[in-house]
Amino acid sequence: MNKTGMMMVLVVMMLGVAYATSSTALEIVATLTGLLSVWLTAREHIWAWPIGLVNVACFFYMFWEVKLYADMTLQVFFFILSIYGWIIWLTKRGSDKVRPTRRIQLAMAVILLISLVGVSAGWGYWLDHYTDASIPYVDAFIATLSLIAQYLLSNKVLENWYCWLLVDVLSIGMYAYKGLYAVAFLYVIFLAIAAMGLYSWRKQWSARQMADLASAKADYSIK
Repeated sequence: MNKTGMMMVLVVMMLGVAYATSSTALEIVATLTGLLSVWLTAREHIWAWPIGLVNVACFFYMFWEVKLYADMTLQVFFFILSIYGWIIWLTKRGSDKVRPTRRIQLAMAVILLISLVGVSAGWGYWLDHYTDASIPYVDAFIATLSLIAQYLLSNKVLENWYCWLLVDVLSIGMYAYKGLYAVAFLYVIFLAIAAMGLYSWRKQWSARQMADLASAKADYSIK
């Protein structure tokens, strides 16, 4: 089965789950645009960004309805980072369709890890004491990790997929707990696509490294 055929199968599966769980029209639109956006991201397609903006708007309203306030607030940052990523992917791309993939630097990794712990704890405390949020600390941790993953994705950093894999696993449990079964199933699919994205981006990065090395050797030989 080719990639387009696989995508159609996933859409049909999502619609089947949505029907079986009596999902609202908004939830269906949110899940389908989310599925398409992540699929295109894994394939490094620039249309992932405008479709992602529609997805963010749908999720913002849906999370407000079920009182997942950290996830609701997250969508505002996602909207900003999506526009930022759209711009970044189209710069410094040379002859490629989008900017080449790069690896995270140690300093950035340390800063992001410290931020994950600090922001999750502070955000969770605020949600727990000043709102009627459900599962505040879990919600805050997933939201913060999602922000980090989105930031890395917007900057075309390979390690964004490791973050998304963890986000997807945790989100499956949280959304199932909240009764958002179509969304939970969507994250099962996201988990598979994230694994595919990691494999694809890593393969592309390795190929570019080999090409750059071969080019450097050729230039050295000429000199």
